[in-house]
Amino acid sequence: MEPRFVDIHSHVVPSGDDGVQAVSEGLALGHDAFEHGTRLLYATPHVSPALPLTDDRERRIREAFAKLRGLAPLELRLGFELTPMPSLLAEDPWRYVLEQTNHVLVEIPFLGSADLFIDVGEWIEHAGLTPIVAHPERTDAVLTNPALADELAERGWLLQVNASSLLGRHTPEMEREGWRLIDDGLAALIASDGHRATRPMLLDGAYELTRARVGEEQALRLFDGSALGLAAPTATGQPAESATR
Repeated sequence: MEPRFVDIHSHVVPSGDDGVQAVSEGLALGHDAFEHGTRLLYATPHVSPALPLTDDRERRIREAFAKLRGLAPLELRLGFELTPMPSLLAEDPWRYVLEQTNHVLVEIPFLGSADLFIDVGEWIEHAGLTPIVAHPERTDAVLTNPALADELAERGWLLQVNASSLLGRHTPEMEREGWRLIDDGLAALIASDGHRATRPMLLDGAYELTRARVGEEQALRLFDGSALGLAAPTATGQPAESATR
């Protein structure tokens, strides 16, 4: 049986960020992901100092998401990808939860200190949620201090490696660190972080590399949403069961 991928990180919904710019573009990429084995895909628009989630922006995102969900061949769910910023600490992190889970996706800044990231992760924890650390292998804080990733995993925070890192589409250092997180059993999830046609929402290539490296059983756990208690929709189209607030 072919694996059914769960992709918890993508920019498939137009939101004003650097992902897709139109529903039609997202639909084409969603079809491509479906044809390559993805059955459950999360749209995770950026929320950052440059792109706060104002009421108007959230309304537009949700309208575009509803249009895309009604057309896409796979199951779509909504979440957000947070860039650490002090203003978040005055909000309710449940606003940003990955739909039908108890998890929030947050990235370590690509450059500089991880101190504010730790504060935001603890803010998520204090609300009874679990942080998912987006692509730690691509951040200066982890590349200069790999022990940081180990410490985050020891906290119970879920490390999400990008498929593109494993495929060597960034730097050799990022590729090596991505594989180290997998080899050492620190990574919990592999996701596409797909943005556009030149960086699509595809997982199958990284899955084949991972399966060859660590075996089918471990590879499946990294690609099927097991870490979140998710499973891709069944052949009958029934959606995955998962936790809710």
